[in-house]
Amino acid sequence: MTVDSSPETRTAPPKQSSLGTAAARNLATTTKSAPQMQEITSRWLLRMLPWVETKGGAYRVNRRLTFTVGDGRVDFIQDGGTVRVIPGELGELAPLRGFDDEEVLRALADRCVQRDFEVGETLVQRGAPADRLHLIAHGRIGQTTEGPYGEEVALDVLADGDRFGDDALLDEDARWEQTATAETSGTLLTLSREDFASVLDSASSLRDHIEAYKSRADRRQNHRGEAEIAMSAGHTGEAELPGAFVDYEEKPREYELSVAQTILRIHTRVADLYNGPMDQTKEQLRLTIEALRERQEHELINNREFGLLHNADFKQRIQPHAGPPTPDDMDELLCRRRGSKFFLAHPKTIAAIGRELNARGVYPDHVDLGGQQVPAWRGVPILPCNKIPITKEKTSSILCMRTGEENQGVIGLHQTGLPDEYEPGLSVRFMGLNEQAITSYLVSTYYSAAILVPDAVGVLENVQIGRWPK
Repeated sequence: MTVDSSPETRTAPPKQSSLGTAAARNLATTTKSAPQMQEITSRWLLRMLPWVETKGGAYRVNRRLTFTVGDGRVDFIQDGGTVRVIPGELGELAPLRGFDDEEVLRALADRCVQRDFEVGETLVQRGAPADRLHLIAHGRIGQTTEGPYGEEVALDVLADGDRFGDDALLDEDARWEQTATAETSGTLLTLSREDFASVLDSASSLRDHIEAYKSRADRRQNHRGEAEIAMSAGHTGEAELPGAFVDYEEKPREYELSVAQTILRIHTRVADLYNGPMDQTKEQLRLTIEALRERQEHELINNREFGLLHNADFKQRIQPHAGPPTPDDMDELLCRRRGSKFFLAHPKTIAAIGRELNARGVYPDHVDLGGQQVPAWRGVPILPCNKIPITKEKTSSILCMRTGEENQGVIGLHQTGLPDEYEPGLSVRFMGLNEQAITSYLVSTYYSAAILVPDAVGVLENVQIGRWPK
C-alpha cells in the first residue's frame, strides 16, 4: 500500500487547547532591574584618598623654603620636519627660572639648533668639554657613567621635554659627567655657550637675572633643595653653636575647590504617572551622581590646575628603561618615596605589567583591600583607573603615591555641610518648574587634590603597553 505524503494530505497541527504565552504576558507583571550604566567604575582613587575638610573653599600648602632652580620641562612647536622651542618655555631652564623678558627669550630660542639623531648614536661623551645645552624634543636618551671598577653604570633615561647640560651655559670649565646615548631615533635642539654669551652681553635684564641666580645657588641647601638649618654635631667642649631658624615659602600654593555640575530635568508627568515600582527622580539622580563622581575622578587625574599627572614634580617623573613596565621600573618608581600607599594604572597597563612579570617567571603578590583581592608589587597594591590616558602610540603612565596629611602625602579636598547636601560634598538643589512642566535640579560637587610635598607622588611615564614579550 502506498502512502501519499504530499502537502495536501499531511496531518494538520492540533488545535490550540490553552491560552498562549504571548497573550498571557498581557496580564503579567514583569520583574525589572534598576537602570544600568556602563560608565560606572571602581573609582579606587576616590576611595583611597583621605578627604580633608576645606573651609573657605581653599587649602594652603605651607612648605619649608625651597630654592627652585628650574626643573620643569620644555615644550616645542613642530612644523613638518622643523622643530622650534617655545621661547617662554626657556624659563624652565635652571639659569632662566622666572625670567620673563619675551624679547630676550625669543633671541635665545632663535639660536637653538636642531639635531636629528639615530638609534645607538652617542650624543655626548663622558669627560669631553661641555659647551652646549641639549633640549630633547622627541626620543629617548640613556645616560651612563663609569663605575669604580671601570664598568658601565646606568644613571637615567631622558625623554620628550627633558634636557641636559644646563651648567654648560655658564661654566667654561664644565665637562660631561656622563655619556648620553640614543635609545631611539629622535630630535633635540642645542644652544651653545657662545650663542648664550652673545645674548647675555647684549641684554642687561638677562645679566641681572643671571647674577641673582648665582647668588641663590651659593646659599646652603640640603639634598632636597630646602634652605639648610644650621647645626653642629659631634663636638666636644664649649664649641660655639650655630644659630638657626626654619624659613618658609613666602608665597605658598593655594588649592581652590573645583566644581562639577549639571542640571537634572524631569517632566512632572513622568514623575507623577510612571513612578512605580521605582522612583523616577531617585533613579535619575542616582545615575547623574554616578556620572559626576566619574568626572570628579577624571579631573583629579587630568586637570591641569590640580590633577596628579600634571602636578607631579618633574624630579619625580621617570622613564622606563626598555619601554614596557618591567619589575625594575616598578622598583625604581617605588624607591623614590617612603610609605607608598598604592600604585594607580590603567587596566591595560596593569595587564602589561602582568605580561612582563610572567615573562620573567615572577608572579605578583595579592593583598586584601576592603575585602577584595588586588594585585600588588612589594606589598603595595596596584589599583586600576581607566581615567589615566593612553596615547595613540599605546603609551600610558603609572602613578605611585603616599597619602594623608600626617604622612605629608596626597590628600583630597572637599567641603561638607553644603545647603541641600545629598552626599558629603555633593548637593542637590531644587530649581523649580518651567512653563513646560519640567522640574529642574542643580547637582553640584566640589573637590580638589593637593600634593603636600613633591615626593608624595611619582610617575612612570611613556610606558609602552602594546609590546608583547617574545
